[in-house]
Amino acid sequence: MVQNEKGEEIATRLTSGWRVCIDYRKLNAVTRKYHFPLPFIDQVLERVSGHPFYCFLDGYSGYFQIEIDIEDQEKTTFTCLFGTYAYRRMPFGLCNAPATFQRCMLSIFSDMVEQIMEVFMDDITIYGGTFEECLVHLEAVLKRCIEKDLVLNWEKCHFMVRQGIALGHIISEKSIEVDKAKVELLAKLPSPTTVKGVRQFLGHAGF
Repeated sequence: MVQNEKGEEIATRLTSGWRVCIDYRKLNAVTRKYHFPLPFIDQVLERVSGHPFYCFLDGYSGYFQIEIDIEDQEKTTFTCLFGTYAYRRMPFGLCNAPATFQRCMLSIFSDMVEQIMEVFMDDITIYGGTFEECLVHLEAVLKRCIEKDLVLNWEKCHFMVRQGIALGHIISEKSIEVDKAKVELLAKLPSPTTVKGVRQFLGHAGF
């Protein structure tokens, strides 16, 4: 919880690091697109809200847990001050990375999604009607993570809580609420002066 200028406490996920994202536009332009659908955020929120207890798990460096086929690794080659390098694991910036990662996560938890949990990319939300039930669901999910060598970022995980942030919204037994931190961010944005600026603002506000 972080206090804003008005002294209100706001649930906020703090930035704890940076991500490297390489310009793969030329590679993406010649890549055959993989059209695996991402879940609709509003439907995910409807399913996870209204429960008394939650656990929020976060994948550790999510994309980097996906290995790239040896024959395809050279396609990710990039140049920097220290030489030329290629990724052995899936980096940010590839057009098919989100779909590939979501398909992987759904294949791991296919028998649990919509039953005891929801997964959107590397964000896993587990829920239960009672403390004991949520604990049993958490145990099942953690066992599956161990079986599949899925690594979690413990610093971003929250266990057995009454409410929390899921996909930019606050969910609890009561309902789905707007995240005040997002509202404050929008309120502090400068007024758009170009067509592109208006589109960017509408993209933020729409979410």
